[in-house]
Order: sequence, then C-alpha cells, then structure tokens
Amino acid sequence: METLDHILVVDDDREIRRLLSEYLEKYGMRASTAADGPAMWRALDSLQIDLIVLDLMLPGDDGLTLCRNLRSRPGTEHIPVIMLTARGEETDRIVGLEIGADDYVAKPFSARELLARIKVILRRSRSMPPNLRADTAPDTTTFSGWVLDNVERHLIDPEGTIIALSGAEFRMLRVFLDHPNRVLSRDQLMELTHGRDTEPFERAIDVQVSRLRQRLRDDPREPRLIKTVRGEGYVLTGAVDKGAA
Repeated sequence: METLDHILVVDDDREIRRLLSEYLEKYGMRASTAADGPAMWRALDSLQIDLIVLDLMLPGDDGLTLCRNLRSRPGTEHIPVIMLTARGEETDRIVGLEIGADDYVAKPFSARELLARIKVILRRSRSMPPNLRADTAPDTTTFSGWVLDNVERHLIDPEGTIIALSGAEFRMLRVFLDHPNRVLSRDQLMELTHGRDTEPFERAIDVQVSRLRQRLRDDPREPRLIKTVRGEGYVLTGAVDKGAA
C-alpha cells in the first residue's frame, strides 16, 4: 500500500491548522498539527514526518528558533521546512533561509500555492538532480582537511567533529566539490542544486553560500574555501579527493 506524505502544520491559529490539515488530506496527504514548539517536538518524537509547515510567530520559541533547533537536532536535521509568516519583507525571507528553511510563504497565502510548494520540495528532497544522486557519488569526498560523508550527508571537520548539514547545504557543497576550481554562476548553482522546477528570489543562492561558509568556518571577509568572483559567481578552491564509491 502506498504511504501518504505526512505533513506537520505548526501554527498557533486553530483555524489555520484545521483548514490546512483538511486541505492537505483532501489532496492525498496525511496531516498532523501542533500549536507550539513543545507540541511540535512531541509530534516529531512519535511520528514519521516528511515536511513541516512552520509559522514564524509562535508563543514561546518562535519559528526561527525552532527551525534552527531542528537543523542541529539528530534525526530532524534533514526534514524540509516551509516557513509561514504574516510578514513578507525580503529580510525575513533571508533570515529564514539563513537558519535552514527550504522555502517561505507569506500570509495571507493560497492553500493551493502552499500545496504546490510542498510537492516541489518533497520531489526535490527525494529525487535530487542526476549529478547529486547517491549512486553517482563516492562514499566520501576530502577537501582542505574536511570530509563530506555522501552516505550519511554530514561533514567531518579537521579535528574529527561531525557537523550536521541540511539538505540544501549538502546539495550546495556537493555541487562545489563536483566542480572544484571552477567559477559557478548563481543560475548554474540554482539549476545544479534544485533543478528547473523552482523560482526562488535572487538572494537565495547568496544566503545559502553564506550558510555553507558558516558550516565550514570560512571567514566571509577573507574566505579560503568558497571565494566570491565579483560579477560572475562563486568558486571552491583547492584540491578535492573523491574516495571509493
């Protein structure tokens, strides 16, 4: 029997929770709801969740804090997150991406649009572009003292510490490691990491590169690993050693 995609809607508005869960179930998905952070963690401990729709403004820990904690918590770091908020400013969208959200929808929103975005992100997370598929990757890739584990999808720093990566961070780093010492434009990075079925705003790649630099402890003022080429894009410098497949 086919397993339904399970969506967790986290919003303190009871009516939004009800309407979204009914709409998602109408279109062939399973939906669970939570009104705040503690309820979200309880749901994640007891349910297999495929994607989280997370409101920014919540009582207690807000959506940004919860998303940041999701990305650092073993077992939840790869779950896709769509942020919901009543604020539509670009700065809010950038902050959401910086802490690991996969997409951003401003209230008031169309349930139909949200459903379409959910489907795109689920498809992307399960069917990565051909260049990033597991069957084409070595088990590990070593660069500048760092190791990327392509099976577990985490980083290992030069001291041996494991660093969790979100799905977007993993895809971005894989693309750089597959094309070392080559300048990649923002359009190329977007297509190689996300495919053709997404239309992000223009700052998305810059934000994702900035977040990846943080993981690599690469000073943005004088980056050693991922350098900016003004007017062209970004380049990962140094030798890359691909391990056994």
